[in-house]
Amino acid sequence: MGSPKVSVLIPCYNLGRYLDETVDSALAQTLGDFEVIIVDDGSTDPFTIELLADYRRPKTRVFATENRGAGSARNLAIENAAGEYLCALDADDLLDPSYLERTAGALDAYPSLDFISSWVRMFGDEDRVWKQERCDLPALLAECTVCTAALVRKSAVLAVGGYCCHRECSEDWDLWISLVEHGFRGMILPEALFRYRRRHGSKSALWEQADANTRRLVHLVERHKASYQEHLLEVLLWKHSEIGNLLRTRPALVGHLEASLVTGARSPGDLVECLVRRQAGVEPEREAEVQLREALLKTQEELSAVLESKSWTLTAPLRAAARWSRRVAGRLGYTGAGRARARPRS
Repeated sequence: MGSPKVSVLIPCYNLGRYLDETVDSALAQTLGDFEVIIVDDGSTDPFTIELLADYRRPKTRVFATENRGAGSARNLAIENAAGEYLCALDADDLLDPSYLERTAGALDAYPSLDFISSWVRMFGDEDRVWKQERCDLPALLAECTVCTAALVRKSAVLAVGGYCCHRECSEDWDLWISLVEHGFRGMILPEALFRYRRRHGSKSALWEQADANTRRLVHLVERHKASYQEHLLEVLLWKHSEIGNLLRTRPALVGHLEASLVTGARSPGDLVECLVRRQAGVEPEREAEVQLREALLKTQEELSAVLESKSWTLTAPLRAAARWSRRVAGRLGYTGAGRARARPRS
């Protein structure tokens, strides 16, 4: 096939029932200069094993390995990739037909950019468009604002050592942070060109569980401790803005939280404190967490009005931010401005 412009990398672990649809979305691209590399990451599902045993699709190659996780599977795909650009597409997600044309065109037009993301259309268990605007370092430390399948120069990925292979790592989030830390730059196209499947039992759904989310965040902070130390205030402000927007646009959620989840909550500032504690990995009682999840789901269809509350003041969230900042600083081993506190090894 020669050397294609783009290598589409698809790690697959027990997702054979979605794979044809995913590969079809790649083969339907308006940009034809690409290859598809599938890595069977030690699947145990009989259907997936049988499907990949003799998988024949145009422009497609299949490799197999023992189960080592998505990061390792993607790195194996990169080792065998001939493309100048890489697109890491999970085996249950989809690309808009113009995805590669739009993202590769942007990288071709702007040599100073190294990765191109887009807005994300959620489908399956959730239907909404996830819109992000920033992918600078403070934004990426606060949230993974770059979609999994963002097109990236292969040379840039190799320069930072590829994907993290640790089992607790959010490998795509870690990659985008590493790239920006090393001076590589990206942008987000304001178009919903990537389709992200939300389904029960998916990796993202499992990561959202409290314990798994805490382990993931701790691992990410440890790998990028200097960046988190430098940008801690910006990350805190990002999170408080995010939570404030959530509460302002979801009055029903505020009511649910005040009524059933936060004992003694007196103001939206107290609610912010409760939610920020969840972001910091401070797990509430199990019953309260179940109620919170139910409240979030129940109010998802009710969220259209804007919260107009005189009790929503600036000082309460800022006091909550200051208290949480001190706790987080202690958890991360920071003290003072920019100094690391020695912590005993466990």
